[in-house]
Amino acid sequence: MVGSALIKALCIGVSFLAFASAAIAQTAVDGDTLKLGGQTIGIYGIDAPELKQTCGNWPAGELAQEALASMVIGRQVTCQGKGLDRYGRTLAVCKVDGFDIGAEMVSSGMAWAFTRDSVDYVGQQAEAKSANRGVHQYDCEPAWDYRARVREEKR
Repeated sequence: MVGSALIKALCIGVSFLAFASAAIAQTAVDGDTLKLGGQTIGIYGIDAPELKQTCGNWPAGELAQEALASMVIGRQVTCQGKGLDRYGRTLAVCKVDGFDIGAEMVSSGMAWAFTRDSVDYVGQQAEAKSANRGVHQYDCEPAWDYRARVREEKR
């Protein structure tokens, strides 16, 4: 019983490492999620403002979605799977024209490096913060704190 569960877990893990996709992006769901070949892909290593999240009068979530959309919609995007998030969505490092989408989103201040999963974009975040770009200019509450606060307020 334990052996079969371990084998199943290993097979699932190997399938994520093997996941590689190249397709035309259909839509940006939000600032860190896109639809690619009919599949929902979360951009690995970043966390963008929630769609309805604002920072004062600055519509952070909407602008993050627009930034991702302008990078990917109608363009060939390649993704390398890294696993699943807690919602069951595929997480992947994705590129367009050779540029790492996650790095671009964090560099432009449209997302934070999600250090719970990865430290890949910490350098880009430090650069965006020192240049006062995007979420750093408006002193936005990080998306993970925003989600926790909204959940708490709903209780």
